[in-house]
Amino acid sequence: MAAQTPPSDAQKRRAIAPVICYPPETLPPLDPALVSAASGPLIKRHEVLVPPRDGRCFRVQAGQGFRVSSVEGAQVGDMNLWNAHDLNERFFSGKTRALHGTHVGIGDRLWSSLPHLRAMATITADSLGWYGIDDFGGGVHDVIGTRCDPYTLALLSGGDQYHYC
Repeated sequence: MAAQTPPSDAQKRRAIAPVICYPPETLPPLDPALVSAASGPLIKRHEVLVPPRDGRCFRVQAGQGFRVSSVEGAQVGDMNLWNAHDLNERFFSGKTRALHGTHVGIGDRLWSSLPHLRAMATITADSLGWYGIDDFGGGVHDVIGTRCDPYTLALLSGGDQYHYC
């Protein structure tokens, strides 16, 4: 592809302040009672150990919380959420990113797919919150895109051998 010649007013266009499409301050407020309850003493009712490069599922009732911990050192983990009563309602990483930014943290909510668009989970604590954004623009808890899958591997590598990414 040949490079295009910029228009004569290109610099002026680049200087226009961005329009914030979804100002987060207009989101429905967090329920302070929910956040307060989640900050109190926790009672472990169940535990699920996920082996490296594998997956597991567990059920969380509305109003309950769950904690994700790395028990054997640093580990990347992908997470999906579904409404157990309607599997068409699921976690929508793109809308979550549009509402809260690329990296989510305490107070941010994980939103469900359209037409539901409801908070499926709220982040009430974060043992990695200290990391912030590093010198390369990276952080933890990103909602940049989709989870790892063998289809993307096949598209990018031309291969069909799943390597448990």
